[in-house]
Amino acid sequence: MESGAGKHWTEEEVKALLSVWSEKNIRKQLHGTLRNKGIFIYIAKRLQELGVCRDWKQCRAKYKNLKYEYRTVKYARNSGDVTKTMKFFHDLDAILRYEPVTQLAAEENGRCSATETQLHTSPATESVQ
Repeated sequence: MESGAGKHWTEEEVKALLSVWSEKNIRKQLHGTLRNKGIFIYIAKRLQELGVCRDWKQCRAKYKNLKYEYRTVKYARNSGDVTKTMKFFHDLDAILRYEPVTQLAAEENGRCSATETQLHTSPATESVQ
């Protein structure tokens, strides 16, 4: 599965990336980390062990693109547009569904503070009502 810099990701390469990304310690490190070059270097090494030759920049770019596409489809579905879809939506949903989200919580003195909560969605809430 050799791949060059300008080549498209094959289905097998994306599946390998998703398998590494789905690991709990990787998800934890990726969440909320702005400077994540080291994490993607590690992901690229793990992918190389799986036969996928991609550098850390390619891994980060694919990660960002998949996440963006997932959120676009998720938003469309939540808005009632069930026609919008993507190939690895269910895999990404399993990975990203419980990602902590920062929300503002009102304190007693009227000020707001950021708190972390988890998104809890079930297949029943995703269906069109």
